[in-house]
Amino acid sequence: MSAVFRSPWAKVGVALAGLAAAGGLTLFLLLSFVFAVAYSSLPNIEALTDYRPKIPLRVWTWDGVLIGEFGEERRDFVPIKDVPERIKQAILAAEDDSFYRHSGVDFLGLVRAAVANFASGRRGQGGSTITMQVARNFYLSSERSYLRKVYEIALAYKIESQLTKDKILEVYINQIFLGQRAYGFAAAGQVYFGKKLSDLSVGESALLAGLPAAPSAYNPWANPRRAKARQQYVLSRMLALGFIDKPTYETALAEPFRPRMAMPAFAPQPTRSRVPADYAAEMARQMMFDVYQQETYTRGLNVYTTLVSTEQQAAYAALRTQVLEYDRRYGYRGPEAFIDLEGDPHAREQQIEDALLEAIDSPDLIPAVVVEATPKLVKVVVQGGEQIDLKGDGLRFAARALDPKAQPGRRIVPGAVVRLTRSAKSGWEISQLPQVEAAFVSATSDDGAVRALVGGFDFNLNKFNHVTQAWRQPGSSFKPFIYSAALEKGFMPSTLVNDAPLVIDPKLTGGQLWEPKNYDGKYEGPMRLRQGLAKSKNLVSIRILQAIGPAYAQEYITRFGFEADKHPPFLTMGLGAGSVTPWQMLAGYAVFANGGYRINPYLISKVTDSTGAVLMEARPVKAGATAPRAVDERNVYVMDSLMRDVARYGTAARASVLKRADVAGKTGTTNDSHDAWFAGYSGGIVAVSWFGFDQPRPLGDRETGGGLALPIWINYMSTALKGRPEIDRPMPDGVVSVGGEVYFSEFQPGQGVASIGLEDALPPEEKRKADAVRDQIF
Repeated sequence: MSAVFRSPWAKVGVALAGLAAAGGLTLFLLLSFVFAVAYSSLPNIEALTDYRPKIPLRVWTWDGVLIGEFGEERRDFVPIKDVPERIKQAILAAEDDSFYRHSGVDFLGLVRAAVANFASGRRGQGGSTITMQVARNFYLSSERSYLRKVYEIALAYKIESQLTKDKILEVYINQIFLGQRAYGFAAAGQVYFGKKLSDLSVGESALLAGLPAAPSAYNPWANPRRAKARQQYVLSRMLALGFIDKPTYETALAEPFRPRMAMPAFAPQPTRSRVPADYAAEMARQMMFDVYQQETYTRGLNVYTTLVSTEQQAAYAALRTQVLEYDRRYGYRGPEAFIDLEGDPHAREQQIEDALLEAIDSPDLIPAVVVEATPKLVKVVVQGGEQIDLKGDGLRFAARALDPKAQPGRRIVPGAVVRLTRSAKSGWEISQLPQVEAAFVSATSDDGAVRALVGGFDFNLNKFNHVTQAWRQPGSSFKPFIYSAALEKGFMPSTLVNDAPLVIDPKLTGGQLWEPKNYDGKYEGPMRLRQGLAKSKNLVSIRILQAIGPAYAQEYITRFGFEADKHPPFLTMGLGAGSVTPWQMLAGYAVFANGGYRINPYLISKVTDSTGAVLMEARPVKAGATAPRAVDERNVYVMDSLMRDVARYGTAARASVLKRADVAGKTGTTNDSHDAWFAGYSGGIVAVSWFGFDQPRPLGDRETGGGLALPIWINYMSTALKGRPEIDRPMPDGVVSVGGEVYFSEFQPGQGVASIGLEDALPPEEKRKADAVRDQIF
């Protein structure tokens, strides 16, 4: 035996080596046993082999434009064959470059992670492959422990034994959480950049690929600097792996970094894929939840509304334009918030980012933080860190707020949070979020299919749907329903009604002594019913209602879908002092528009599941077929004639800009101009617009329905009526035309109600005749 082995130290070494080998073997057997136990208790992976992701509820226009998406997980499933190569490469570079070479576990990666964790004293790295991440996301908790890592490894092997590499990558690309409720890269591309996967640049692909490691920390909205640093790392890995060349790498690095939140004003128009219809989408969501409860958000329902995308866009633009024009007329109210800017540049930058994130997003009204302010130059920073200089016309609207003598709460100073808008004339300029609200809704008059619906100025600012939820006084826009009731009582368009002052007993008003006045404070004496409506004479309407009786009118208006208890039977009803919603007014005016039939406005055309199978479909009643008749055809014909004159020479005369003979409707302005309305129809489309404050207060001196609500209606109709022929109604049986005026055949000139309210202005003999006529009719 050699002297070496006779050495005591050699014996000790051999013994230690034997112990180490035995210990290693024991550890291997123990780990094998643990792995075998873990593997045997693994769950069935049918959820992966038959992958069915949670797909959110999606709401579409009639012509297939997306208007809403609801669900805990925003997700767009994309088959692996449709995933661009640069997306795959960016993911592999960021997460697992040996994905196509290993069998589910990268042991070198695990060793590197273990060493890094030991050196740092914490479990900061996991060394997980893409397969292991899939296993963790589907079957394991977020707990960090060595036992969970064993299960993760075991699951990875099981997954690799049953799924192809491409299938695993497909699941990963569609399932991984990437922040902002976005699951999968397709959804994240839309959320962060407003783009499809195929449209993402190399730089944008790299940024998304960097998110799985820490979606919150690398969120480009919340932490743009960290997101940029992570993007640079991913790009460097892509370069090192040969996925991209040096010029592509440098181009991607130099690419301007603007997340989608800053894009509404900065990005080209094609990036905006959705039609703004948040109120309609929310209505659809509520209706689906009533049926499907929580499954609404996971089973991939597609709701197809009746909205027409071009008309919805026109209504949205018309309403916002009118609201902003009104708001500017009453001046700048001052910054919406203030922050104390830090002296340290990095702290200040983060402070500005936080303030801009807190500002409510509103299309075309971009939040900005003022960093320098003088009466002639204001410098602001917008989301993404870009600085904009404002001067000249860009400061005109807020000029008083730049005066050193301005009130502190209204003065623009460094740290002020303001809004910017871009005009074709002056470029960027200071603006503000309006306080006033508005609503608009339109429908096909024959069946009630809603074509456009805008429930307020901005859903992000105010989710209250003024179309369906706002109970407001309709003012003079309610008069046609009173006039229609009067026709049933023998009144004709030629009936003379005295437009003169009147004092009403408190018993007839439900309150106190009432001295109603015309809007303009002028009185024109005896006038025909036709002129009374065209000029919206309040005293004419009150005398008509007084003659037919408020109780009768209260019952009569229910034919149009109004609720009797919302319209107390007092003479104030003649001026629209009851309560209606724009939705109700839409249904009411549809009766005049479609020849006298009661239809029910509806928003949803059909609902399908994720495979396209139809689950439910609307079957609306139609005028002239299945809809019940609400009002006699003759009555509607005469009312249409009266309301056409409102649009021809009356309070809605500016509607003549549409150059159509079939425009009919009525303006409405309530007491003290708290509400402004226009309701009308043309070409088979009925529409209603409303304007007012949520907490009713005066809109301003001389503000009317014709000046505020009618322009919204006209601007919408200028789009909606393109290509639609004018409707020339045939005169129905029982209606005659005499001397250019229309009458029910039984109430031709000399018959029916000849006049009311003229007794004090007539000689005794004529007064006796008027009394005789009234006695005959009533």
